[in-house]
Amino acid sequence: MPLHIRRLGLSGYEDTWHAMQHFTASRGADTPDELWLTEHAPIYTLGLNRRDATPPLRSDIPLLPVDRGGKITYHGPGQVVIYLLLDLGRRNWTIRHVVDAMENSIVALLAEHAIEAHARADAPGVYIGEAKIASLGLRIKQQRCYHGLALNVDMDLAPFSAIDPCGYKGMPVTQTRDLGLPLTPAQAGERLLKLLAGKLGYTENEFLRTEAL
Repeated sequence: MPLHIRRLGLSGYEDTWHAMQHFTASRGADTPDELWLTEHAPIYTLGLNRRDATPPLRSDIPLLPVDRGGKITYHGPGQVVIYLLLDLGRRNWTIRHVVDAMENSIVALLAEHAIEAHARADAPGVYIGEAKIASLGLRIKQQRCYHGLALNVDMDLAPFSAIDPCGYKGMPVTQTRDLGLPLTPAQAGERLLKLLAGKLGYTENEFLRTEAL
């Protein structure tokens, strides 16, 4: 079964979130899996683990409660976002399989540029030393998932200083530009799509390009 790739460009977070919910609720047993590549306008999102979450220290950026796992994070232009709309039951996958695929694809992308990155058992995501460079968050319904990953590439990191990233007070945040990687968000997104699809067991011959939602 092919993997559909959607390249959404700069999309509204709330509209894209609701589109993921609709896709997941309406998909059937033979619906192909999809990866959606996008960037978002500035927004804070607050996941389901919101107990004791500290609100942002600034009010000029919207805050949206959503249905992914995790706590609070920030999205903005220059950050590569890939959403994974997968039927886990069809492939007999656990959530750990998907999380490993996301983390390992980001680690592999950075390794191609001689940057050593790692995942952490206590805090999902990808890190350079102590600094977080990518966040993860998923939602599972009836063995089907949506939401996904966000990789900081070339963005304004200042909004992260107004929150406790993913619930960790004082956690430093970095991005590929500050590490000297010569990648635009578009270049990083395309390469990460291929690496992630491979980690999920798809070959390039199984990709189908689909633009519209």
